[in-house]
Amino acid sequence: MSIFFSTPVDIDIVLDDPDDRTMVDVKLDKNRREKAPLYMDGESVKGAVTVRPKDGKRLEHTGIKVQFIGTIGTQLDYYDQNPGRSSSSSSSSSPSSLAGLLWTAPAIRLGLQRRRLLTDGLVEMFFDRGNHYEFLSLNQELAAPGELQHPQTFDFNFKNVEKQYESYNGINVKLRYFVRVTVSRRMADVIREKDIWVYSYRIPPEMNSSIKMDVGIEDCLHIEFEYSKSKYHLKDVIVGRIYFLLVRLKIKHMELSIIRRETTGAAPNQYNESETLVRFEIMDGSPSRGETIPIRLFLGGFDLTPTFRDVNKKFSTRYYLSLVLIDEGRSIQNSLTPLIPIYIILTFPLSAIQTPDDTLNSRKSSSTAKPPTPLPP
Repeated sequence: MSIFFSTPVDIDIVLDDPDDRTMVDVKLDKNRREKAPLYMDGESVKGAVTVRPKDGKRLEHTGIKVQFIGTIGTQLDYYDQNPGRSSSSSSSSSPSSLAGLLWTAPAIRLGLQRRRLLTDGLVEMFFDRGNHYEFLSLNQELAAPGELQHPQTFDFNFKNVEKQYESYNGINVKLRYFVRVTVSRRMADVIREKDIWVYSYRIPPEMNSSIKMDVGIEDCLHIEFEYSKSKYHLKDVIVGRIYFLLVRLKIKHMELSIIRRETTGAAPNQYNESETLVRFEIMDGSPSRGETIPIRLFLGGFDLTPTFRDVNKKFSTRYYLSLVLIDEGRSIQNSLTPLIPIYIILTFPLSAIQTPDDTLNSRKSSSTAKPPTPLPP
């Protein structure tokens, strides 16, 4: 069967200065990771493409082109790997209709696998099958129609490319930038792709208000919790305290959780997927009245992304803090405290600001890279 899918040509894509550029460790799924070169908004993307006919055979083509593309789609085999996973919806669809939508995924698997051969893993959002979204597409012609019998190398340069969104691999959504080379043929095109990773730095906010709230159960429990701020960078520390004003429950322990909620689609067809990234025990044993429990949670050890708000009107990713109390009866008192939204940003590390000749220059391979943008209110 492999002979039906073999290609008559090899295509190699090499980006300029790969050894001098920072590489980002990208999580593909629970068991797979890969390295991708890091670029910034405004940087040029340049390199070389080598087209090599196999076995020295003559290759007829109708043109060779290179594209730089930015897309938003979902990971193809999400429902194959997670058949029991459910989505919460804010649309008017009934639960049965949503279940029907999920169970139709295996029925269209063959068609999606066919699409995988063409797009290398890009596929439409599950609630809008038949479309994926290209928000960026630049093209350069490398060769006019003709023949190739020997390896040939073509240079390309996409100058000062605006990369308005940050790369993202989520539960359902994947925002991707890549270089695509297409050798057009009468029978079937030959396509190769190479991904890059994009960071979008933000300026730390001047105003960063604290979070303070009183919650409890009447005549049973009254607590006051406070977090020192509401906006954090990826390597920040969550600092706060829990103060017990009234305790008439036998509390066994207390946990602080970080929850990531991914929203896809637009109203009225929005679907939410939430995952708990970490459960951190901040208290073990029953507290007494007037006791204060300190909170100190380091974010650098967790797989976080920045907060995304309505990216290209396709998806959002938000983070929440959840305080959970468990009493001796194992009843979880998480309805007492609402989910507290926090805003996570990507900022230049302090060392990069202090030593620009070292760290900062390693992240900038082009003087045209744009400076970090202010944090939205």
